[in-house]
Amino acid sequence: MHHSPDTKQKLRLLFWESTIKCNLRCAHCRRVEDDETVDADMSTAQARELIDQLVELGCHQDFMPILVFSGGEPLCRTDIFELIDYAVAKEVKCALATNGTLIDAPLAEQIKMAGVERVSVSLDGATGEIHNKLRKMEGSFDAAINGIQCLNDCGVPFQINITITRHNTHQLDDIFVLAEKLGAVAVHLFMLVPVGCGEEFAEEDMLSPDEYEHLLERIAKKEHTGHLEVKVTCGPHYERVIREQKPAGQDQSHPAGGHHGHVSKGCLAGSGVLFVGHSGIIFPCGYLPVDCGNILQTPLEQIWTSSAELAQMRDTQQLKGKCGVCGYRTVCGGCRARAFAATGDYMQAEPMCVYTPPNGNAGVSPA
Repeated sequence: MHHSPDTKQKLRLLFWESTIKCNLRCAHCRRVEDDETVDADMSTAQARELIDQLVELGCHQDFMPILVFSGGEPLCRTDIFELIDYAVAKEVKCALATNGTLIDAPLAEQIKMAGVERVSVSLDGATGEIHNKLRKMEGSFDAAINGIQCLNDCGVPFQINITITRHNTHQLDDIFVLAEKLGAVAVHLFMLVPVGCGEEFAEEDMLSPDEYEHLLERIAKKEHTGHLEVKVTCGPHYERVIREQKPAGQDQSHPAGGHHGHVSKGCLAGSGVLFVGHSGIIFPCGYLPVDCGNILQTPLEQIWTSSAELAQMRDTQQLKGKCGVCGYRTVCGGCRARAFAATGDYMQAEPMCVYTPPNGNAGVSPA
């Protein structure tokens, strides 16, 4: 591998599916199991072991990764605060990914006291009508908004996560307005990855590659307005779009087009992020069901440094199809999970991209 000296991969975020339990049944959920398998959730002792392993890994890089308690619905886990306390005591920054519906004033206060750095709340639209339809539960929008307001009252920083589908793309502007009004620090937009329960409605709900391209262009224009931090997740080609747009007057020499000084690859699966499934299996991300080892058998750090799958995924030289010849491959990298869902090979070309690299006739031209 011909790499510059400091290419030791640094783990920035560890997502932990703290439980498979959830109080909702969302149409686009990445969960593939249901509540019946909950006895396979890690025990409190095993979860502490996971935190210990994360600390061990963090000690060997120059910052401690952030631990994101995800799910399922992490607030369905009875020892969640005990575990957050355990992690915070070891100087691990903790975040909570929730649907927000269970949060009331006392729980928000508990989240604040626990020292949770940030809470992400998923909304699937700017109105109850759209959100509840996707969440398959009446009243879930109002409950989530109420939860958000409780967090805001307690001074807990929160972000809004929205999975973009055909059903809510028309509400994009409204989501930003709502997020500002509610006091969010950020809006993270997720491009749908067809996996888990999300597979069944993927076809008619997913935007076409062309529609995605236009959406990303719209978002890039938004990013320069307002106080919200805007991030596109699972839409790695956004990194290309912002570079192509380069608004006039911006520092053209900046490698990321003035993008808050961050230079990272669009798809961080296995390179900046990891996902620990509820039974201890490590996946490159929550949408890519490639088993890289189980932390109950192999220490996290060993999986992080030695997994053949992770090593391959990090090596943009090994990308195939048009991704392999694309000049943006080191900043975009394509979504490895969508490639896997479409072809069974996570190194193949990202299927949701319209861009045709100018260098040679690689891959397919956009329809």
